Amino acid sequence: MTRPSTVAARIDAADAAADVGTDPDDRERDVEDAHDLVAKLRRYWEWGRLLPRDADKHAVELVCSRPDAIEHVDHEQRLWRRFYPPTGREGLVPVAFVFVDTTEAKVANTVAVLEEAGRRLLGAAPVRHLPPGITARDYSQAVPVVVTTLEQLQEHGADAAVWRRLGRKGEQALTAALDNSDGDVLFRDQEARADAEEERRRAAEREARRPVCKRCGHKLTAQLWEETRAHRTAWSAGDVSVCGQRRRPDAAAVGGYATRQELRIRKNSP
Repeated sequence: MTRPSTVAARIDAADAAADVGTDPDDRERDVEDAHDLVAKLRRYWEWGRLLPRDADKHAVELVCSRPDAIEHVDHEQRLWRRFYPPTGREGLVPVAFVFVDTTEAKVANTVAVLEEAGRRLLGAAPVRHLPPGITARDYSQAVPVVVTTLEQLQEHGADAAVWRRLGRKGEQALTAALDNSDGDVLFRDQEARADAEEERRRAAEREARRPVCKRCGHKLTAQLWEETRAHRTAWSAGDVSVCGQRRRPDAAAVGGYATRQELRIRKNSP
């Protein structure tokens, strides 16, 4: 079918960038070397970053404003979504290379060239502007690429662990190979944990600032502490550093003293 020194690969819609009018659902079978596949993968990645001709005006203006602005445009507004349904995962539509009539050494060499030359297209970027402890990766602009051989498919079937995701080691079932275990799912989990930890830290800081009754040594209740700080409800009698039970006699004493003073003033008034 092919010369022993070449690799045959099947790629889904890889040449769509060269001619947008071409139906991306067409499958093609070509004899190409590793560098040809790198060029084709780059064109596919670039096609995934295009906007349709009738794109939203604001999206067009944003993309024209700077080179990386397309990364801030949702995939739903891009051209590729006119041809493919949502993938349910981050990134562009997956690409599969199926190698035919070749050797393991040649496949390994081709994969190494693809991984090295296409690192920017395949890999995920660190999530930006996040606190320490977030190790999730951003796959939103990546092209998920999986590879296998026709012989493996014929022997084990497409549902078996015969797919290798470029950028990873080992072979997996197709669903596992396409999933991004260190992507959005991990990010949401780590973000929730970080938020919970931040809330615990703030609660601990608040508790450390809570006043202690200077007579009994117990901390003031949240309500009493709030009263000492609230402008309109601030205590007007008694010691604010004393808890409620110890403060009531103080307040009563001060109140009684104020009443006696008022009566004395009235009595002495002409």
